[in-house]
Amino acid sequence: MSYMNFENTRGDALKILDNFINKEIFNYNLKRNFDYGPNNRKNVSCLSPYITHRLITEYETVNKVLKKHSYQKVEKFIQEIFWRVYWKGWLELRPKVWEDFLEDLNSIENNKNILKALNGETEINCFNNWVNELKENNYLHNHSRMWFASIWIFTLKLPWQKGAEFFMQHLFDGDAASNTLGWRWVAGLQTKGKNYTAKSWNIEKFTNNKYKNIKLNEDAKPLTDKREYKLTELNFPYNGAQSENLIFFENDLNIESLKLPNYKNVYYILLNNEQRKIKLNNKVLEFKKKIVKDQLQRLKKDIQILDISDNQNLFEKIKKFDVIYPSIGENMSFLKSLKKKKNINFNFITRDEDIFCWKFSNKGFFNFKSNIPKIISYFKLI
Repeated sequence: MSYMNFENTRGDALKILDNFINKEIFNYNLKRNFDYGPNNRKNVSCLSPYITHRLITEYETVNKVLKKHSYQKVEKFIQEIFWRVYWKGWLELRPKVWEDFLEDLNSIENNKNILKALNGETEINCFNNWVNELKENNYLHNHSRMWFASIWIFTLKLPWQKGAEFFMQHLFDGDAASNTLGWRWVAGLQTKGKNYTAKSWNIEKFTNNKYKNIKLNEDAKPLTDKREYKLTELNFPYNGAQSENLIFFENDLNIESLKLPNYKNVYYILLNNEQRKIKLNNKVLEFKKKIVKDQLQRLKKDIQILDISDNQNLFEKIKKFDVIYPSIGENMSFLKSLKKKKNINFNFITRDEDIFCWKFSNKGFFNFKSNIPKIISYFKLI
């Protein structure tokens, strides 16, 4: 097994971005779909673990790319960055999808077929290798993620929710919106009636002939789900700082770009597995701890790291907090539970770019994509 090494500081992330912009981005359009293995990732940026935690933001990334290259030359890469923003907005407008996903997970037990798949003990060699690669490197090429999900759902006939959980447990770039909705898309639930089925020829071609003659269910019908999800309104009235206490989480660490006032108390919360619905692999938790350590050192502020299990009394004393909005996912689910139990008032601080972009997530990505030039112009990202 070959190993990838992900650094854990903002400085490292910026160096990786600069190197990609200056050397590798020219090959992105032609070669991005090829998975050459963990030893050769020059055809993709590998920025996702840093963007997921916003050591660098999507908008900062787009801005740096467009300072160097014209939009026409790097349009595909810019679109891929905005897919992440689109997925977040889509889930913000339909939060019940995340809640139902967690409820579904809670009702599914690991049977022997699921365990065989999780252990990489199926009869499909490429799938088994991807299982081991994910566990070792906490990363998979995007194309391999699609093949993996398709094989899981349509060839192995396993519940998509358990596959999505497996990804979230092991990916350094695990994101509630991108991961959950990506699996739904493969299954045919996101765009109803349109699923993604992995083809043997496609895997052979885009793994550079590494895997051949794979027996797959290539004619599978999309999954169906009678549940309908109506659009909810984005409701983030910003009234400025409402508290002298600020909370932030690991999925938006670039807090200096928000131009916040000076708070009396700043609390950082990293949920441990006791507070999580999806229990993360230890390497993922350690990666989060390391990038947070860098962030706290860089900010040079007196920030208190809050261990929730030992600090419940804090929420008995203080009933009002400003919170850097964590988006729909584990952290937001935790806050909702805390609000209900402790009767706490949270004032969410959002990014103007997010709110502006998310309103274009009410339909499919084609509609969002058509608005990318407007987004770039409005926020002067070029």
